Amino acid sequence: MSKTDLRPALSRMLPYTPGEQPPPGKFIKLNTNENPYPPPPSVVSAIRDAASGPLNRYPDPTATVFRRAAAEVLGLPGPDWILAGNGSDEILTILVRGFVGEGQKLRLPYPSYILYRTLADIQGASWEQIPFLDGWHLPAMFGEGDNDLRLVLLPNPNSPSGTVVPAEQIEQLAASLPCPLVVDEAYVDFADFNCLDLVRRHDNILVTRTLSKSYGLAGIRFGFLVAQPSLVAKLSNIKDSYNCDYLATVAATAAIRSQEWLKDVVTKMNATRARMESQLTEMGFNVTPSHANFVWCQHPSGRHADLHQFLKKHQILIRYMDFPDWGDGLRISVGTDQQSDACMMMIERFLQSL
Repeated sequence: MSKTDLRPALSRMLPYTPGEQPPPGKFIKLNTNENPYPPPPSVVSAIRDAASGPLNRYPDPTATVFRRAAAEVLGLPGPDWILAGNGSDEILTILVRGFVGEGQKLRLPYPSYILYRTLADIQGASWEQIPFLDGWHLPAMFGEGDNDLRLVLLPNPNSPSGTVVPAEQIEQLAASLPCPLVVDEAYVDFADFNCLDLVRRHDNILVTRTLSKSYGLAGIRFGFLVAQPSLVAKLSNIKDSYNCDYLATVAATAAIRSQEWLKDVVTKMNATRARMESQLTEMGFNVTPSHANFVWCQHPSGRHADLHQFLKKHQILIRYMDFPDWGDGLRISVGTDQQSDACMMMIERFLQSL
């Protein structure tokens, strides 16, 4: 055994593979669910002003200015209901680290966000995938108890499907589960409802959010948790000391205060999403109605991998996803109307060649 070998569990794990990130400007990029529009102008102004600030000092370790602004915007009782993080991925890491010990279990639906499994593997924990039923419905067993179960993660809206589990069912799940239920709301601004009210009523319902999608801050890395204050205080003890840098906190604060901008951009992107769904359906795809900023679709030809490569050859990136024991398909992020139309045109050209 080498002196530099990692723990055996880490040498066996499969790492999470993020979407391809090409050099800027060379591709129409519809593969990683980023916002195609620049962030609110107030964000850029805030970053410029902050750049002449105290960059030689450590940042506020709890991102107080953001938590106060977010609590006000989201209608929460106070900033003590919020834990800020370096993207919602760090928040998920903190949750798995805090609740799931070695040999214990994490549960997730399948197909969904594969990072959940990676976080369990890093922890030396096990993970249990519960497959969605037809129509992307959760089976009753998703809410069943288990002696080893310590955490349940539920992306809502889900990726890759863009589907949602109703709030009433989430409340029922929380009541039956013996552990915290984390509702990952990375895409919730594009949906018709959220679960923040459930956090007030149930101490085992937690909500995670990110500013990477709807707010156009994927390059900043800022996310947060909404949970009851006693739990936020406990989780704060295990986060990194200065997990949110000064510029990111300033940018996130300006973004969360830009609610009119958010409303306008979400309305625009949801309209583009509806057009994409209609166009793909007309081309013969089976399209799952989406509540997120992407569309999941499958074609009867089954030529998803070939279509993905054809689009890449023509400098358009989408996400080809293959789920063992489930099937494959294409996840296409919502771009601008011009970007989305260019993608649809090239998809039609590919299908005409079959």
